[in-house]
Amino acid sequence: MFQFIIKKVIGSKNERYIKKLNPLVTKINGHEEQMRALRDDDFPVKIREWKEQVANGRLLDDLLPETFALVREASWRALQMRHFDAQLIGGVVLHHGKIAEMKTGEGKTLAATLPVVLNALAGKGVHVVTVNDYLARRDSEWMGQIYRFLGLDVGVILHGLTDPERQASYNADVTYGTNNEFGFDYLRDNMKFHIQHLVQRDLFFAIVDEVDSILIDEARTPLIISGPAEDSTGLYVQINALIPKLQKERDFTVDEKVRAILLTEEGVGRCEELLGLENLYDPKNIRFQHHILQALKAHHIFKRDVDYIVNEGQVVIVDEFTGRTMPGRRYSDGLHQALEAKEFVKIQAENQTLASITFQNYFRMYDKLAGMTGTADTEAVEFKEIYNLDVSAVPTHRPMVREDHPDMIYKSQDDKYKAIAQDIHDLHVKGQPVLVGTVSIEKSEIVSKLLKRHDVPHSVLNAKNHEKEAEIVASAGHRGQVTIATNMAGRGTDIVLGEGVVDLGGLHIIGTERHESRRIDNQLRGRSGRQGDPGSSRFYLALDDDLLRLFGSDKIAGLMGRLGLEEGEAIENRMVSRAIENAQRKVEAHNFEIRKQLLDFDNVMNQQREVIYTQRREIMANKELEEMVEAFVEDLVEDIYTPLKSKEPDEEARQEVRGRLGEVFGLGRVHPLPDDKLPNEDGAVEQVNAVLERLKADAGHHYQEILRYFLLDSLDRDWKEHLLNMDGLREGIGLRGYGQKDPKQEYKREGFELFQTMLHLIKEHTLRNLCHLKLNIVREEQFQHEEKPQRLQYSGAEKEAAPAKQPVRRDQPKVGRNDPCPCGSGRKHKKCCGAAG
Repeated sequence: MFQFIIKKVIGSKNERYIKKLNPLVTKINGHEEQMRALRDDDFPVKIREWKEQVANGRLLDDLLPETFALVREASWRALQMRHFDAQLIGGVVLHHGKIAEMKTGEGKTLAATLPVVLNALAGKGVHVVTVNDYLARRDSEWMGQIYRFLGLDVGVILHGLTDPERQASYNADVTYGTNNEFGFDYLRDNMKFHIQHLVQRDLFFAIVDEVDSILIDEARTPLIISGPAEDSTGLYVQINALIPKLQKERDFTVDEKVRAILLTEEGVGRCEELLGLENLYDPKNIRFQHHILQALKAHHIFKRDVDYIVNEGQVVIVDEFTGRTMPGRRYSDGLHQALEAKEFVKIQAENQTLASITFQNYFRMYDKLAGMTGTADTEAVEFKEIYNLDVSAVPTHRPMVREDHPDMIYKSQDDKYKAIAQDIHDLHVKGQPVLVGTVSIEKSEIVSKLLKRHDVPHSVLNAKNHEKEAEIVASAGHRGQVTIATNMAGRGTDIVLGEGVVDLGGLHIIGTERHESRRIDNQLRGRSGRQGDPGSSRFYLALDDDLLRLFGSDKIAGLMGRLGLEEGEAIENRMVSRAIENAQRKVEAHNFEIRKQLLDFDNVMNQQREVIYTQRREIMANKELEEMVEAFVEDLVEDIYTPLKSKEPDEEARQEVRGRLGEVFGLGRVHPLPDDKLPNEDGAVEQVNAVLERLKADAGHHYQEILRYFLLDSLDRDWKEHLLNMDGLREGIGLRGYGQKDPKQEYKREGFELFQTMLHLIKEHTLRNLCHLKLNIVREEQFQHEEKPQRLQYSGAEKEAAPAKQPVRRDQPKVGRNDPCPCGSGRKHKKCCGAAG
């Protein structure tokens, strides 16, 4: 009660913050006449002047009023669009590194140009992140007219660009692109061998459009770059044939809430009998157990046309939140292969992780992060806890007048869909446009079939083509138009009402069921009622909808029973609506825990990733790598001599040290030891350094390149192996809970031990390669007339001791590769004796 009184008297935290911005808006408006008096040529001059001032230490905040006023005038001249005061407030919120919650139709795309230009003055590049390639291309071209008018460069990152094209786009003042492209470019940059091949600059400032979709919905799946593993695909076919022979409940149980499957004791015995195994849980049979569980998931949890579609012989994932297909993305851990076996399409080889990162950890690397969306308030706690982002609700330019009707609740889905079809038919006859939101492709097709029976013309949007998607959604507000779409399809596209539609009540939104997240429902409702337009919305529910069945059925079904609901009847009841909202809150909390757990585990990997990627950058940028290699030598020799540091080392310990010196450095094998005696620790270091000095003399000015190559090669190989080990550790760590141990702490402890082992192996493998290296420098002029740089060829470890290198003296005239061989065979030299060289 006390909090309510305080809020009434002094306003909420958000209201107080917005109130503080009003004087700033007045200042911006005060510069309008000054900017209107400028000539077109003066705009780029102003930007250049301000860039110089920022480079000399002037704060961006000092330039905010003038810059925003300049951008608003540039927008009017370039696009005939003038920012409203509400958009100015939105721009300030974004510049402050917050999330601006702006309702649909309030012009987020235009509002973002204000902080983009202001922060571009720092000269470090600003990223605008969108949900798909279509919006990235559209916004870069559309808003790009403003930036170019101001003399700023604009780049766009799209799928399929070459590295030089990406470099050019990232070097621009403003860069548009999708979250996937930005994230994958970061990972790919950390797999490059030369610093000049990197495409991204340092991550300075990003504005994330549809921030809830990117930082919440898509954050459950990490970005992974993988390469083929060597596992056979035949096992998937074998296991897939076994699945129909297993019975639900008898052989396995399904938990739909957490999408998990467990084998019963009887099911384990049945699998052992079918596969001819004595013990399914024997360590050597663990892969069979894993594949059986994945195949059961593929058959009994993952549904075609809901979780995935089959297109041109490929299983393509469907995003559960957007309904969009995700070509190129694959489920990990063998699940995708199990789906391919289920659908009898070609099974692709399993992949091994080469690089990965979560969206949470990628976007937290930016010096400053901001976002904009129509719906963020319900996830404000998660934004604050994970990203340290505050949510600020920006007032609308005009009052919201959309009418949101209570939910209509039916006993069965059949009754619900009949009512939906009849409602759409009646509205269509009246001429009022209708947008129908579904949660899956499958549900879209059900509604479409019903409308065909009622002879209602309509468009079905399954979000497979972004350009077509935007075009269909943009016309959804025209008279008599009926559009069926997944809840978030066409997001980012404004629905403008056609002629006469205002008088009919505006766009009517129909939700065919409640989504797991209230925010997704709010997004669907938000498609109607833009900029003070009239509109209406209603959701239709049934007791056997997935949400009610899994998360609220007993309480709600009991309530419906007391209300005496009959077949075909519907009720509007606030108590039921509240119970449904509570069910949604449960699922939201559950999904938040999933994302938080993913982040908790990835935070361990993130610390390790930062160490490795920082070391990679140092190796690529450093021209003097000898000190690093010398430190490796000292560390490894000290480690190898550990057995001799006991009080009374025996001959066995000496032999162990001698063996390791030969194995790692080639001492006593490839490189002879003086007097064949075991040197002391300092003597061993001198011997290894002497080996490296000989390599340096042979390689000449190529020595730095050789060091860089083998340092990066060893680092990448061992990091890849470490990722595989961490994946294995992560898979089984949950079982530690049964031993009263915290799985996260165990993962952190054992992950650290694995990481220390990997760092040691990087040193060992680098020096093993360098000390066993046989170097062959072949001059290009031997077989081409034109003078070209030398080319290096590397071969791996040599088992035999290599003879000491002697200066090359030619006793006979030089023989060209295409000349007749001097041996008299009649063949060309390169095909005869020359081939041995």
